[in-house]
Amino acid sequence: MTTPDATKKTTRARTKPPAATAEREEAPSKPGGAKDVILEVDGLEKYFPVTQGILFRKKVADVKAVDGLSFSMTRGETLGVVGESGCGKSTTGRLITRLLEPTAGKVVFEGRDITHTSQAQLRPTRRDIQMIFQDPYSSLNPRQTIGAIVGAPFQIQGIQTEKGIKRSVQELLELVGLSPEHYNRYPHEFSGGQRQRIGIARALALRPRMIVCDEPVSALDVSIQAQVINLLQDVQTELDLTYIFIAHDLSVVRHISDRVAVMYLGKIVEFADNTSLYERPLHPYTHALLSAVPVPDPEREKTRERILLTGDVPSPLNPPPACRFHTRCWKAQEICKTVEPPLLELAPGHQVACHFPEERVLV
Repeated sequence: MTTPDATKKTTRARTKPPAATAEREEAPSKPGGAKDVILEVDGLEKYFPVTQGILFRKKVADVKAVDGLSFSMTRGETLGVVGESGCGKSTTGRLITRLLEPTAGKVVFEGRDITHTSQAQLRPTRRDIQMIFQDPYSSLNPRQTIGAIVGAPFQIQGIQTEKGIKRSVQELLELVGLSPEHYNRYPHEFSGGQRQRIGIARALALRPRMIVCDEPVSALDVSIQAQVINLLQDVQTELDLTYIFIAHDLSVVRHISDRVAVMYLGKIVEFADNTSLYERPLHPYTHALLSAVPVPDPEREKTRERILLTGDVPSPLNPPPACRFHTRCWKAQEICKTVEPPLLELAPGHQVACHFPEERVLV
């Protein structure tokens, strides 16, 4: 399997996104430089109501997509979010960008509470928080040219650049490895990897401080994945961006992330820095996920222990009580069915929500 490290990074000289001439509110300076906290999430919840009836609809239950997430991020870091489909990863990203309204909890971006800010008041903040969507084709308007798509953020925010919007868009296309001549082309004329680069260019247009990457490489070939990952890392270094990187591929997350959050049924079950989580995982669910990652060594692969989870992921409409993983956990005991384990720090920077955590070295 080709890894992002195996792909030679492009050597093209890159240009920074054009600076907007409109006034922009700068975040207050804090001591610590790159270690300043840029995002704080506290008790974040998102419940989708389930209704019944035709004329008089009434709520009968809630789908608990995200249930009590708390974490913080520092400027310039990359937080990887992993977990099975339906665990709430993408919903978390949409809550942070305020594409969805939180049911409860708090989202604080650069010291400002944006949890329930109105759309009009939120518009200046949208310049600082952008999103790269999973499907590079459905997120681009097929009736618009690339110039119109990438230039839309300037139009919506009413921003004029020093060189004009057209030239600024062409510089953005160069930044992500495309040609300025692509300005007048349409999305269907590009490959999947090129369309994802267009999405990245659009996200970078307003020079944001944070980007939520919602599975940006899951729909791409492995070789193209490596190119996009390397592009994201190059741009992050040049522009001091903060990423929330949502993905299924744990190898990609390990390559790009500084810290990793493992989610299961709307909750974080383990949260640690990259090295600690991959080399010394503590939660049984993390053990199972990491045991499924292939190793490019046939001899090691033969001797590795593969942990197979039984059963399907329970429905977030009716999650199991207490520890939500106990229905599939080989270590579950009676306390796991009656008492919910809190997310506790068992080692410096390493949090886990489990009654019976165990450090496990996966060969």
